Amino acid sequence: MRYVEVRAVNGRFEVYLHAVEDVGSEGFLDLGEFPPFDPDDEAGEFGRLLGMAEDPLAALVVAEERTGAVRRWWVNENVVQDEYGDFVRAGRPSGVSVDGRPWPDVRDFA
Repeated sequence: MRYVEVRAVNGRFEVYLHAVEDVGSEGFLDLGEFPPFDPDDEAGEFGRLLGMAEDPLAALVVAEERTGAVRRWWVNENVVQDEYGDFVRAGRPSGVSVDGRPWPDVRDFA
């Protein structure tokens, strides 16, 4: 399971890619509690820093360019569990996102 996070840190915005094991269920949706996909990758536990920006819009551009993130699908931190729940209930479709774009390969960011 991969997702992108934008964090506000000291007046800047950091963009992280998370790769975690998909161990969730309809009763367990907290992506922040999922184990890293690669337990030997120390950076993977907190996400892989992809870039920084001076403002939120520039951070979204970094995420889009580095991961293929789609701006209209961004959600607030507390909403991501709802989105993941929809993904689980849909049978965990693979290969493409809900809008038909291919998922980025986390190995491209190593």
